[in-house]
Amino acid sequence: MSSSAVEYAHQNHPRFLHELKALLRIPSVSTLPEHKGDCHFAAEVLAAELSRIGMENVRIIETGGHPLVYADWLHAEGKPTALAYGHYDVQPPDPLEEWLSPPFEPEERDGNLYARGAVDDKGQMYMHIKALESLLATNGVLPVNVRVLLEGEEEVGGEGIAAYVASKPAELKADFALVSDTELFAPGLPTLCVGLRGMIYTELEVRGAKTDLHSGMYGGAAPNPFVAVAHILAGLKDEQGHILIPGFYDDVISPSPEELAAWRSLPFDEEHYRVTEVGARQLTGERGYSVLERTWARPTLDVHGIPGGFTGAGAKTVIPAKAVAKVSMRLVPDMTPTRAFALYKSYVEEIAPAGVDVEVRLIHSGEPCLIPVDNPYIRAATRALHEVWGKETVFIRSGGSIPIVGDFARHLGLPSVMMGFGLPDDNLHAPNEKFNLKNFELGIESVIRFLEECGN
Repeated sequence: MSSSAVEYAHQNHPRFLHELKALLRIPSVSTLPEHKGDCHFAAEVLAAELSRIGMENVRIIETGGHPLVYADWLHAEGKPTALAYGHYDVQPPDPLEEWLSPPFEPEERDGNLYARGAVDDKGQMYMHIKALESLLATNGVLPVNVRVLLEGEEEVGGEGIAAYVASKPAELKADFALVSDTELFAPGLPTLCVGLRGMIYTELEVRGAKTDLHSGMYGGAAPNPFVAVAHILAGLKDEQGHILIPGFYDDVISPSPEELAAWRSLPFDEEHYRVTEVGARQLTGERGYSVLERTWARPTLDVHGIPGGFTGAGAKTVIPAKAVAKVSMRLVPDMTPTRAFALYKSYVEEIAPAGVDVEVRLIHSGEPCLIPVDNPYIRAATRALHEVWGKETVFIRSGGSIPIVGDFARHLGLPSVMMGFGLPDDNLHAPNEKFNLKNFELGIESVIRFLEECGN
């Protein structure tokens, strides 16, 4: 099937890439207060672009954090309505010394575009905008009704958009959501993600003495919060990776035999995964489960940082008054963040050593989700992907979390079509993040075809 919009996208690909590079130069790091202005500027740039290409009712929606960007085009009478979601915020670029080129100076190398946010999610979000431009520029209309909702807090929990979606504004009435924040299972293999793990991100603080103490004068008598944190963390999992929190696994739903069989048929090489993607001497985790099961369908518990105390050069012999650990858990259907956090908090308080006080705080959370594949929008996506990529689509889950997908389902009743075009080695959240240039081009074509299929 020929498409003038696809031809337009191919002809204008150099300009699209130039525009994406300009967007990537904006250091919209949502977690760092010094980049608040950059986040707002990114929102303004995107709003201006949505207006330029012909979207209507474009506006910036202020939240308690970084703003949302909204736009719509609603003139396809009798056709379904898509809610196209993306996020313009990015992770911090640290450690800077590991980047081969500056993180906010996009550079093309070996068929890839390297920059922070290239694939997560500015590059993939921009595919939606360029697909809409291509359709409007060539046809004057869109094949379906489209609402666009972009956020700037996905990397820090998405509280602003969660509150906005929970309020169920009329501006979000739609039939399905389109999310491009996932990846192909392998290069050239069209992929739809139909499951995401949820998460809870927590902070536990252990307090001992009222002030830092000299370890020579008080060591052996005063409680050491860092030692207490070590005891607590060591008590959360056993050596086989099994989480020891009582009741933690009670609500876990196992994948169906059919889904497990489909996963076994995927082109997955565990040794290549270990060496190339993970880069570790050996893989770890729960015994009795494959790597894909462990990363897609089993809950996890990980420690991300233990800030505090003395970490400078030389020596300083103090027993710190407090220690903090940042701990997250990935959740799977049918676990809920509320219950998982309650179980975790209770267990931490139970196993805390004598002599210290423990406070467990919930920083942010997100629900797990599982998308039924037997709906017309998933079927339309598989047809579009087959046309562009020439292969049958595979259905996978992701070990990551996109909290808004659960919010769309819970508050708006929307199934999400998670059509992403990243690759497993794109270094999300790590130095040298990249986006394959061919995937950027084919991703735009795939979105055009998908919207056309939904409008047929």
